[in-house]
Amino acid sequence: MGFAPTKMQVKSDVFEHDTLIPSRFTGEGEDVSPALSWENPPGGTKAFAVICHDPDAPLVTSRGTYGFVHWVLYNIPGDVTHLDEGTHLYTSGITDFGKTGYNGPMPPNGHGLHNYYFWVLALDKAVALEQGLNMWQLLEKVEPYLLGMNRLTGRYKRD
Repeated sequence: MGFAPTKMQVKSDVFEHDTLIPSRFTGEGEDVSPALSWENPPGGTKAFAVICHDPDAPLVTSRGTYGFVHWVLYNIPGDVTHLDEGTHLYTSGITDFGKTGYNGPMPPNGHGLHNYYFWVLALDKAVALEQGLNMWQLLEKVEPYLLGMNRLTGRYKRD
């Protein structure tokens, strides 16, 4: 199935789909990851990965990648369907801030409203991946095992 959205539903206790992310979960606040949960993963799911990506960031690299990555988390077992707020479980990748762990939304001042996609990827194999992968490396490594994915979209803007 590859990178196609599925019927899996991704939710958060702190914001609804297509609504504003509370400042607590941003770079202007406490910068903690929001609680996430998902249901109805594809049959045969053995592992998950989570990514937070801002496609509205006006950044394109020489490799053709775009946007700004705020969170890369993987090696999540297939029986997990919830991440607690501020989680430090599982394996962290590198964000575009050059750090591991969650780095919340913080678009440039006056840049307007940005969308933040909290993707959950369902894999048909529990692949042991090393710490420190960026989003693009993670996607390359998990693509052969990807059953499907879906996202929760939050929004944020700085004044």
